[in-house]
Amino acid sequence: MKIKVIITGATGMVGEGVLHECLNHPDVESVIIINRKPYGLKHEKLKEIIHGDFFDLSPIEDQLSGYNACFFCAGVTSLGKKEDEYKRLTYDMTMNFAETLVKVNGEKSNEITFCYVSGLGTDSTENGKTMWARVKGKTENDLMKLPFKNAYAFRPGYIQPIKGLKNTYTVYKFLAPFYPVFKTLFPKYTVTLKELGQAMTNVVLYSPEKKVLECGEIRNAAVIGNE
Repeated sequence: MKIKVIITGATGMVGEGVLHECLNHPDVESVIIINRKPYGLKHEKLKEIIHGDFFDLSPIEDQLSGYNACFFCAGVTSLGKKEDEYKRLTYDMTMNFAETLVKVNGEKSNEITFCYVSGLGTDSTENGKTMWARVKGKTENDLMKLPFKNAYAFRPGYIQPIKGLKNTYTVYKFLAPFYPVFKTLFPKYTVTLKELGQAMTNVVLYSPEKKVLECGEIRNAAVIGNE
């Protein structure tokens, strides 16, 4: 099986790392990245679309068919945002993208694996006290109701960046040398960006039953097929 993947959020740390792993994976045949601003990488597998409005995908709909995976890595922080604003930029934007894929691909939607980068502590009940966790939980739940082949929610905690990538957040550059300590003391809350990218490609290839992956499960998914 060859993976043809759509990636959002490649100008952020997580999306860039996932893109890096896809471009280096032998089973990934082609990648299209959809960004609001140029990423600026040339690669034989890669195509880039610059599109500013993720709430109106109609101008690029004709370019969203023929793929069997979507790695949705775009996202915003909840800091400083009221629930309505955060919901719009998280739930509404993600669901609009996913529902557009279903509309464009029709019956072939059941050949697509949708991977959503959620977060550690996400509330699947949608009823907890933490605003961002409720919104993320509703996003996960409703993605899994769509007629994709599979939908997976990835819930990383601390993410160890990939050395040398340009969009690594400053705080992660500072914390990176301490990762061996974090991993030893808090294995349930840490994962590497390399493992996250590898896990996404592996769930497309192997379709594991568990659909919500915490850090330990992300690490396990990263090595499926290597046993």
